[in-house]
Amino acid sequence: MHIAREQDLNKAPPHPSLSEATRVWARVGCLSFGGPAGQIALMHRELVDERRWISESRFLHALNFCMLLPGPEAQQLATYIGWLLHGARGGIVAGLLFILPGFVVILGLSCTYALFQQADWLASLFFGLKAAVLAIVIEAVIRVGRRALKTSFACLIAALAFAALFFFDLPFPLVVLSAGIAGYTAARLEPQTGEKAMAAAARQALSDRPSVIDGSLPDIASSWNRTFRVLALWLSLWIAPFILIGGVLGFDNVYTAIGLFFSKMAVVTFGGAYAVLAYVAQQAVDTYHWLKPGEMLDGLALAETTPGPLVLVLSFVGFMAAFRAPSGLDPLLSGMLGATLATWVTFVPCFLWILLGAPYVETLRNNRALSGALAAISAAVTGVILNLALWFGLHVLFTQVDRYAGGPLSMPLPVWQTFQWTALFLSVLASLLLLLFKRGVVTTLAVCAGAGWMTMHL
Repeated sequence: MHIAREQDLNKAPPHPSLSEATRVWARVGCLSFGGPAGQIALMHRELVDERRWISESRFLHALNFCMLLPGPEAQQLATYIGWLLHGARGGIVAGLLFILPGFVVILGLSCTYALFQQADWLASLFFGLKAAVLAIVIEAVIRVGRRALKTSFACLIAALAFAALFFFDLPFPLVVLSAGIAGYTAARLEPQTGEKAMAAAARQALSDRPSVIDGSLPDIASSWNRTFRVLALWLSLWIAPFILIGGVLGFDNVYTAIGLFFSKMAVVTFGGAYAVLAYVAQQAVDTYHWLKPGEMLDGLALAETTPGPLVLVLSFVGFMAAFRAPSGLDPLLSGMLGATLATWVTFVPCFLWILLGAPYVETLRNNRALSGALAAISAAVTGVILNLALWFGLHVLFTQVDRYAGGPLSMPLPVWQTFQWTALFLSVLASLLLLLFKRGVVTTLAVCAGAGWMTMHL
């Protein structure tokens, strides 16, 4: 029995059928709690360790590419692996099933939030949830930093990215792009660094167990004809809602604003959900007045309790924006339309990036300069998430936050008289649960929600 099992490990398992893969992708979509780190770990366990559908080196190569793209890297990783297994159909099935369970849940929670937002019991629950979210973001800073900040150059990139965002309020797409260029240039100027990375990748490939998708699989060629067809299809799907809504309701309404804003986010949201939330919160609160400052934290707390990518918090933002400006429709119906539109224009581009770029990136598995750009972007994302953690922390611990602007400086400034000791206590509690006692995200959110209710009612 043991010998037979060892022999099985020495050969690749049979190629799964699309129906078999669909069941697995549905399971991943329903169980993908815990943010991108937890979701990637779940896919690694299901696809690399247990089923051996993809080797470790190919899994990491796909993840590296997805981290370079705007949008949620975990959902794009699922789409990439689905494409490797079953072509475009497999990629679409994997990507959709990663999104749909969480979208259905967040839509229901958004309706409940909109209807009962003024209730004292809900406000007290979210008081605790906000503190838990702050601890979750701090944990993300630590987790990403450990992985990305392994050289002095990476630490410098992270520090500069944080300073550019927190002290000078520079656009984060510019920060991430600059980091990528710096990493690419450094890899070209220091070939020894790139050679060490390529040697490590080669050692990893040699240690891989035989898998359905492994290093021996030939690269999948692309063509100009295929590229044109992919562009035409997914760009048409991207703009179709604008044409439909504009033809029925006109273009001067909240839906057009939602579609345009989140389409822009789909292009510039490098670094995943945590990296983009500070910018989205600022625009949704200060520019469009769709949300109040605390409501963005409420939305993230809702997204943390649902499966799927955390960027589904944008569905909550779209719901609340359309709920408050229904354009003659029933507010709940308008909110659901706004949430669906925000989700559509956020995720359709994700399929475009993968189905368009994956055939080309398969030929770049040993590209030294690309590896350097990826490492620098990962380091910059650490600084971006640290900026988000401080932004959230200020709005959790203080009821009023102003902005200091003088010369080139532009930074948030708390009103110290509005400090909340209860919020600090709940944040420390959440940090202990996550970092010291290693409790899961859902457990931490539940405990802090209960503690928030008790502090407000006892």
